[in-house]
This record gives sequence, C-alpha cells and structure tokens, in this order.
Amino acid sequence: MDTSGSRLSNGEIIVTPLQVVHAMASRKPATPLPRLQIGVLMMLELAESIALTSIYPYINQFIRELDITGGDDAAVGYYVGLIDSLFYLAQAPTLLIWSQLSDRVGRKPVLLIGLTGACISMICLGLSTTFWSLVISRCMWGVLNGNIGVMKTVMGELTNSTNIAHGFALLPMIWSIGNCAGPLIGGMLARPQDHWPSLFLNSFWGKYPYFLPCVVSASLLLLTFFMVLCFLKETLSTKCRPRSTSTMPGVSRGVDDQEAFVLQSTPNTPLWSLLTPAIIIPIANYTVLAFLDMSLRSLIPLFLSTPTHLGGMGLPPSSIGLWLAFCGIVDGLCQVLFLAKVVDRVGPKRLFCVSVSCFTPLMVLFPIMSWLVHTRGMVDHAVMYALLCQLILIVTWDMAFAAALMFVTTSAPAKNVLGSVNGLCQSSGSIARALAPALTTSLFAFSKEHNILNGNAVYVFLIIMSGTLRWLGSQLPDEIQDRDRDE
Repeated sequence: MDTSGSRLSNGEIIVTPLQVVHAMASRKPATPLPRLQIGVLMMLELAESIALTSIYPYINQFIRELDITGGDDAAVGYYVGLIDSLFYLAQAPTLLIWSQLSDRVGRKPVLLIGLTGACISMICLGLSTTFWSLVISRCMWGVLNGNIGVMKTVMGELTNSTNIAHGFALLPMIWSIGNCAGPLIGGMLARPQDHWPSLFLNSFWGKYPYFLPCVVSASLLLLTFFMVLCFLKETLSTKCRPRSTSTMPGVSRGVDDQEAFVLQSTPNTPLWSLLTPAIIIPIANYTVLAFLDMSLRSLIPLFLSTPTHLGGMGLPPSSIGLWLAFCGIVDGLCQVLFLAKVVDRVGPKRLFCVSVSCFTPLMVLFPIMSWLVHTRGMVDHAVMYALLCQLILIVTWDMAFAAALMFVTTSAPAKNVLGSVNGLCQSSGSIARALAPALTTSLFAFSKEHNILNGNAVYVFLIIMSGTLRWLGSQLPDEIQDRDRDE
C-alpha cells in the first residue's frame, strides 16, 4: 500500500484520509453478512434467473413450431437472436429510470414492481401463439423490471470494505444455480403432453405446449414477491435512518472526501457529473463483458440444437436442458467454494484479466467440437472431453463478473448515487446484451449458410472482441477503492 502521502519541507509525511481508510480497512476483521437480508436478495436473484433462462432449452423448437422460418433450420438463429435482443433493448432505457427511482423512493418498492412485471411477462409468454406475442411478452419484462441493477445496489449497501468480495461472490453463484434450475425446468416441463400424456390430456396443453414451465417460473416469482414484501428491509439510507454527514470521525476531509461530501449533500446529483474516468472504465469493462457473455449464452444452446450437417450437435431440448443444468451446478459450486478465496488471494484485477483471457479458447472449442462430431460422431469420448474442457473455461470466465461488479460498486463517490452508477452500468450492459444475441446468432446463421471462414466467422469476430476486453481490463485500477460503508 502506498502511504507516501505528501511530504513537507521539514520531511514530515502527511497521510491522506483515503490512505487512513485503506489502512484501517486492512486491519478490520471481516464483518458478518446479514444472513436474512442476503438470503432474501439471493432468493430474488434465483427466481429471476430461473425465469430468464428457463426458455433456452425450448425457444429454438418454439420458433420452429411457429412456422415462420419456412422450414429453414439455419434461419432459426435470426429469430431467436431477435427475441433476446428486443428484450434487452426494451430493458436498456428503463433500467436507469428504475435505478434512479430507487435512489428516491427506496430499493424495496422498485424490486416489488419488477417482480410483478416479471411474473406477468412469464404468464403471457406461456400463452403466446405467434412470434410477435412472444416478442411482446418478453419485452414486457424488460420494460417493467429494473431489478438487475437495483439488486447490485442493495448488495453494495449491505456490504462494506471488509466483506464486499464475499457478498459479490454470491451473485454469480446464485446466477449459476439459476442457470442450472432454469434450463432444467424449461427442458423437462416443455410439451408436457408428450412426456406425461395421461396427466395432460386437455387440449389446452396442445395449444399452449410451453405454458407449464412458464407458470412454474411465475409461481416462484410470486413467492419471492411475498418474501421481499415481508422480510427485506429498506437499505436506502434516507428511507431507513438519518443520513450521516461525516465520512470518518477525527479525520479531516481531503479533496476527494470534499467532493464525496458535496455529492452526499445534493439530493439530485446530475447524471453527467458521474461520467468520470474512475466510473467509466469499470462500466466499459462490464459492458464488453456482458456483450461477450450474452454472445456465449446465445451460442451454446444454438450450437447444441443446430443439426450436425450445419456444424452443430443436433441435440433435443431435453438433452440441452440437462447439459445446461449440469453446467449450472458445477459453475455454482465452484463460485461459492472458490471465488471469494481467489479474489482475496490474487486480487480482483488479476482475476478479471485471467478470467477474460479464457474466452478465446472457449471460442476455439466450438469448431473443434463440430469437427469431432462430423468425423467421429456424438458417441466419441473426445466430444465429451471437449465439452468438459469448455465447462472449466466457463467457470473461470464467470468469475470475471464478481470482479467487475466490485469495481463498479466501489467507483460510486457516495451512497446516494450508488443506484445511478449501477443503473448506468446495467443500462450499458443491457444495450450490449441487446446487440449480442441478434448479432452473434445472425452471424452464426450467415456464416453457416454461406460457409464464411468454413462457417466459423462468428468465432473469429468474438475472439477479436475478447482481445479488446483484455486491454480494457488492464486499464482498471490495481486495487478496488476501500470505502467504509457503515454509517
């Protein structure tokens, strides 16, 4: 730690307040996380991640059954990408609005509104019979739900400098569990009349074959609504207790602390005042990370469901759901067991750089698996080894999110703008997620149809993007800024 500070003419060293904070934080034992509040927050993320990912095993088949592709399997990717892109495009402009609203009215009301919107969206999706009703129901979630940013804000307010790594390590862990349970629910409960004909004889299930996984996801969201309503405490300081007007007793404010104090005293901080390099660089890293991650999440089920003669693996929805569920279980266990320890040992910046470096070999494995399936068939052990190798890389890749979120959260100059900073981050991330599926799946379909770079143009493009992210990662500060979050 740099403690040089400012040196006077007589040789005396003046240590800045930020350095005092850093020194005190380094000596503090880790504060225990509030279990009930963290538990409710994790349940909220679990319910939403399950609902979001439950459509992946059957969405490609859903599109085929709507008969809008004219029987062209290669064109399915265009429509699947459009659904994902419109969802995030609808979410992008409203995320910042919801996050700023949470800075005014509180986190809890915004979370409850978001859960209501998500529940309605899932019911409408299950009752969709046309492509555009499918799109509208998905976009409804994006417009009415801004919880992805507000949840991270709440986590930032529930943690301090001694336990922030452990708190944010839980977010990718729960998301991974949702990535396990969601596809499992979607894959196993889709078209129940085919799996359990004696139980689902009614013509309703023939008309709405994907309603069952949607209503199960909606029920979980409804349960979470009541848990948040009854047990989650408000974390916005202005809504739960008087705001503190001093950063640390007994320490005079330096320039940085004076700026933070001005922000804390201003009820409505202008958005443009937050556009500083200290905030923009972490947000830029998160944005490109979100783009590449969404591209990967879109590619995996598309690649697994694409017929083998087009360079995919030709798996049915149930098999895709089981594989994605297994990946989610392994990923979740690794995140909860190792992520916080790795962050403590190597630091968030080094972890971020190592994690994003895994993306290139991840992409290289796709054409390798395609070649193995084409030359040796699905039963060859080399295909399974390639899948397991890809899983290991995905686990390492996912650790980048916790590190990125730590940099974003600690870049906020004051608590009362934490929601706005997270809103900016998630809005830019949603724009990236809106562009990623349409661009990636369309490039996948286009490269397969026209045999561009032997059908592998999409992987080359994403490898170039990962190089950009690696450079952006090098621009992050060497250490996250320690802040005492206790008031």
